[in-house]
Amino acid sequence: MRVSMAMLVVAALALGGCVPLAIGAGGAAAVGASQQRGLEQAVDDNEISFEINRKLLAEDGNLFKGVATQVRGGRVLLSGVVPKAEDRVRVVRIVWTVGGVKEVINELRVGESAGFGQAMADTTITTKLRARLTGDRNVSGINYSIETVHGTVYLMGTALDRAELDRVIAHARDISGVKNVVSYVRIDKR
Repeated sequence: MRVSMAMLVVAALALGGCVPLAIGAGGAAAVGASQQRGLEQAVDDNEISFEINRKLLAEDGNLFKGVATQVRGGRVLLSGVVPKAEDRVRVVRIVWTVGGVKEVINELRVGESAGFGQAMADTTITTKLRARLTGDRNVSGINYSIETVHGTVYLMGTALDRAELDRVIAHARDISGVKNVVSYVRIDKR
């Protein structure tokens, strides 16, 4: 029982960019309906993310715990740290086996996983940025996924316009400990 609970906690933490999976189907529906991408796309993206994480865990638990996935519109952003260069390739190959994947953005680093202190610093950065986006009336924060790895903030999602994206990036850069901000955010063309 203890091992199963530990794996569940690891799985939930690894799905940081996929909050709807962690909060259940009802929560996913509410979040998806509120997002720019819509409920159907949000559900599809969550299914893709779940399947990627399932396959990574089945392949190698160490790969699973070192890789964070963010999925928006079938675009998959991989971030985190893997032990060897060939692991980067292996993860991408696994991701491409999942139905619905349209693009893979590989931001995986090769090296040693962050220690506890760095992991906590990264989590703090992500939490502070999420709070700032939530509190900014000029930003639709629900449209953004955030992942922080070794002080680099990775953003994915949909901005309503360039001004909104610039505000999000400015919020991220203003947080202590942020070394770099990498945006894969698309601007809504509606």
